[in-house]
Amino acid sequence: MESTLSPKTPKDSLVVMTELVLPNDTNTFGNLMGGRLMYWMDIAAALASMKHCGSPVVTASVDNISFENPIRLGNVVHIEAKVSRAFHTSMEVHISVWSEDTLQHFRYRSNEAYYTFVAIDPNGKPKPVPPLEPETEEEKRLYEGALRRRQLRLILGGKMKPEDADELKALFLSSSRNESFPDN
Repeated sequence: MESTLSPKTPKDSLVVMTELVLPNDTNTFGNLMGGRLMYWMDIAAALASMKHCGSPVVTASVDNISFENPIRLGNVVHIEAKVSRAFHTSMEVHISVWSEDTLQHFRYRSNEAYYTFVAIDPNGKPKPVPPLEPETEEEKRLYEGALRRRQLRLILGGKMKPEDADELKALFLSSSRNESFPDN
């Protein structure tokens, strides 16, 4: 089914949120609590999704949140979210999180994640979203990988059979597998 909606680019949905880590945001080690960060990431991803589709959205899934480096009390958190692929009614949003130690004057990567949102019409039903046209090499890489990530989410959620996940299967089936092996 071809969309009649005008395509958009990932930069059309770009959202950058900035937060300051205050004492109430930290755990007993003085690090930003993971739940607080996920809350901020969900807001940024929802805003990016709404910018892409021009309607309210709901979170459908959250996956692959990696915590690479802790974020300390007093640091500044930069959350960058943009749509990485649009499907029929859903959108995958890629999120990058950077932390900045303003006293020591350095910035470092902290987290990365993928969220999926569904666009909702005024009756609370899923509605079609505009297609996405990636422009940069990074955007194209994220776009191509989104179909495999989607299939994995559907399998884990019981909505797809593993044998129907053609994009995922292609990762594990290579031309070397089709070669004949010498008899021993």
